[in-house]
Amino acid sequence: MEFPNGLKYTKDHEWIDTAAAPVTIGVTAYAVDQLGDIVHVELPKVGDSFEAGAAFGTIESTKTVSDLYMPVAGKVVEINKAAVANPQSLQDDPYKLGWLVKVEVKSKIDASTLLDAKAYQHFVAEA
Repeated sequence: MEFPNGLKYTKDHEWIDTAAAPVTIGVTAYAVDQLGDIVHVELPKVGDSFEAGAAFGTIESTKTVSDLYMPVAGKVVEINKAAVANPQSLQDDPYKLGWLVKVEVKSKIDASTLLDAKAYQHFVAEA
């Protein structure tokens, strides 16, 4: 299972790419694997604002419906319409084609709440 080194991860199984503004957020390959066949993705509207830790959407599989949690406080500036139209893209490539939202960060990112790839891999190995 892939966990790209340039990303940060949450214990709720979202990833965030902070290399450029706006930041890009998606769901990890581990979460996609656990969910199984993804059939629906619900995302917020452009312009919606969220606090870190707030639910910003849902992802539905043939097994369950799970909330998506915002890893940072900010305003949604773009959604991945292709992922909404074709939820299968999350299973095909959760880190590139399967990104979910782009967010304009409201304040400094609290790095203490995020894991690097190695720490996240260790976290999911213990799950």
